[in-house]
Amino acid sequence: MDTESRARAQRFADLHREGCFLLPNAWDVGSARILAAAGFPAVATTSAGVAFSLGRPDHDWFAEQPSEDRVDRATMLGRVREIAAGIDVPLSADLEDGWGEAPETVAETISLALAAGAAGGNIEDFTGDRARPLYDEKLAVDRVRAARETLSAAGEPFVLVGRTDVLLVGGPLDEAVRRANAYLEAGADCAFVPGAADAETIGTLVREIDGPLNVVMGLTGNALSLDDLRELGVRRVTVGGSIARAMYRHLLSAARELADLGTFSYAADQLSQNELNGIFRS
Repeated sequence: MDTESRARAQRFADLHREGCFLLPNAWDVGSARILAAAGFPAVATTSAGVAFSLGRPDHDWFAEQPSEDRVDRATMLGRVREIAAGIDVPLSADLEDGWGEAPETVAETISLALAAGAAGGNIEDFTGDRARPLYDEKLAVDRVRAARETLSAAGEPFVLVGRTDVLLVGGPLDEAVRRANAYLEAGADCAFVPGAADAETIGTLVREIDGPLNVVMGLTGNALSLDDLRELGVRRVTVGGSIARAMYRHLLSAARELADLGTFSYAADQLSQNELNGIFRS
């Protein structure tokens, strides 16, 4: 890691020490540069957005999808590398489940993400298998521990996030808390519990999780604001693939207007060529 990259990664780590910050999710260099130009101190990737940009579905239940539908590790980390090189702010990478069950595979993924220029990344416990939607808790902990050991050996700043999808698969809140704390104890710097969207649930997580908490907003146009989340004690807020989905909604609306009506009202709300050129020249 060069001096500039190391400084960016350290700034990203420092963001997690106090307060609350918003970490928006990009899917390519253009979207990342627009988010950076808006003044955000860091940007994250969204695996969903990257998949959609490649014309593929986001990962779901793997056994029910053709294997070629899932974006492979090399492709995803190639996009991470492109984005990290194209922006001046730290980049956190959505590393899904690490692209493999074994702790050794997760460790390798973390090493590759670090080499690609990521200042942080999350490892989740979702398996993609309906028969066992989450990795066994002991194995999930071992996977986080392997990631931390790799980072400790590298000696570079990197924010490791332990993500548990307990709530997304219909599991109980107490299990989400237990797993999040176990991942923090195994070496994660921040816990991520997607599926928590109301003040009561988020407040419980903040109180019972022994470390910084990331929540994801924007999945359903949630009414909670960043100020609300700050008051609840949330440390980090991401938006997942919601910006990408909103962009594709506009694209679909424009396509339907062109195909069905032959009119061009969609163009009334476009960004100007000069405005986009100005952002991408910076």
